[in-house]
Amino acid sequence: MPHRVAFLHTSPVHVATFDRLMQALAPAVAVTHVVDEALLADAQRVGLDDAPLVARVQATMARAAAEGASLVVCTCSTLGGLAERVPTGGRFVAARIDRAMADRAVRRGPKVLVVAALESAIGPTEALIRESAHALGAPVSLRTRVVPDAWPFFERGDLLGYVSAVARDVRARCADADVVVLAQASMAPAAAALGDLDVEVLASPALGVRAVAAHFGIKVP
Repeated sequence: MPHRVAFLHTSPVHVATFDRLMQALAPAVAVTHVVDEALLADAQRVGLDDAPLVARVQATMARAAAEGASLVVCTCSTLGGLAERVPTGGRFVAARIDRAMADRAVRRGPKVLVVAALESAIGPTEALIRESAHALGAPVSLRTRVVPDAWPFFERGDLLGYVSAVARDVRARCADADVVVLAQASMAPAAAALGDLDVEVLASPALGVRAVAAHFGIKVP
């Protein structure tokens, strides 16, 4: 049976990004996508402890696996914790795209600056990094920052404006950090725009896809 991964996204912009990364890093793995924008909107409205929302995340992850995926990866940092805890009954592995990024951040720490465009991404990302620090036995000192003017650009489809707003904010606030974590997958292009900084800027898509390849035993250079 061929290796197959399904991605759960809360924005359609991620489909092309992850298709490109999978083709570059793990072309032998078959890829499917499920996009449900309402999950993120509702998570912001009702919170992550809302039982109907939790049930919908579980159902959507199961739907993503329905075409034969043995691994289902949630690319939304707000929902990643819920997605990773989905009971699968052994039918598939539930994962989140940002776990590899959190592990790398802890290893690059201890001073970690977490930057998000949405407030709802901060808590889950901070909890994930603390979990990674505990698992790796490493100290971590976290600062968090929500870029106040970035998300409206994304909602309007102005990705250049979005990335520029994120990059400007990181440049102004990263001086005391050992590593910067861009909490949301949509922020990944800002990492390239900040490549001249002395501090490493991490984004989840490429690191997460490398973890997908490793899950299937594929070695990536």
